[in-house]
Amino acid sequence: MRKPLTILAAAAVSTFAVAQSAMAEFPERNIEDIYPWGPGATMGVSQIIADAMGDELGVNVSVVSTPGAAGTKAFKTAMERPADGYTLFDGYVAPLVLQPLLGKADWTYKDFVPLWSGTSNAFAIVVRADEDRFDDFEGFVKYAQENPGKMRYTTGGTGNLPHMVLAKVMQTSNIVAKPVPYPEMQDGVKDLRGGVLDFLTSNPGFYKTNKDHLKVIAVLSELDAASEVYDGAPRVMDFGVDLGMSGLAPMGWNWWLVKKGTPEDVVEKLRTAMGAAVNDPEVKEKILNVGFVPLGYSPDQYDEIVAPVAEQLQSGIDAIAWEKEQLDALK
Repeated sequence: MRKPLTILAAAAVSTFAVAQSAMAEFPERNIEDIYPWGPGATMGVSQIIADAMGDELGVNVSVVSTPGAAGTKAFKTAMERPADGYTLFDGYVAPLVLQPLLGKADWTYKDFVPLWSGTSNAFAIVVRADEDRFDDFEGFVKYAQENPGKMRYTTGGTGNLPHMVLAKVMQTSNIVAKPVPYPEMQDGVKDLRGGVLDFLTSNPGFYKTNKDHLKVIAVLSELDAASEVYDGAPRVMDFGVDLGMSGLAPMGWNWWLVKKGTPEDVVEKLRTAMGAAVNDPEVKEKILNVGFVPLGYSPDQYDEIVAPVAEQLQSGIDAIAWEKEQLDALK
């Protein structure tokens, strides 16, 4: 009986040694970050982080655009991959928090292992550069109150995160305007300039591309850096407006993740590499130059930061319902 046990023990030790050796060699090949939107400024920002992370790991980290179903297609794609650290989730707030909240995804933010937070992109209320009916947010509110339901705006699609945040602003300020969906925000700018729309929401990258034609009325974030990427424009809180949405709740952001079951040693290597990347001053400067704000929240802050977002976004959903009721009452 002793010989078979010895053989089995030796085999177990050998298997463990091989597993440990394989683990120590991670990563042996390139890594993919599954990104939930089409190519654009936000994808470029993710690639900045991915490149710096790849430098730390000694392999290529590529950002793979996988748009569809409000970001959930990317999550489903990543979920089908092994939990081996070679596939990362680019965890934007829409597929990570919002779609589960709306009942359109069967996961929650708790179902993933966090690496580091990435970036945020605050929204802003913008009007055409030559707008002369009002000069600032207070004038904007007064005009809207005097013309209930007559102003038209777009946040791109309806029911999306920018729409929730803007509806919350309007509910808090007791104003109402008519949302108009646009498949392409660039068409919204054309109609804004042509007088078809009165205002729209912008993200920093979109603002930088179109800033010659736009004027910022208010930045919808409490972050100082969010004001800076909009060339020092005032934040809505500077006008005494309390959105009831704080922290990351009223803006777009991402947190990079891996599947549960990913080996702890692999998770630690990925966290170390991403931590070095997002805290690199040169990386931060590149991100700010594109118009986004580096976040730098560590893995152990994940629950603390993300949980309130899930709670507060419900108030944005309720604000859209309030907006519809107000518009229906004006018919």
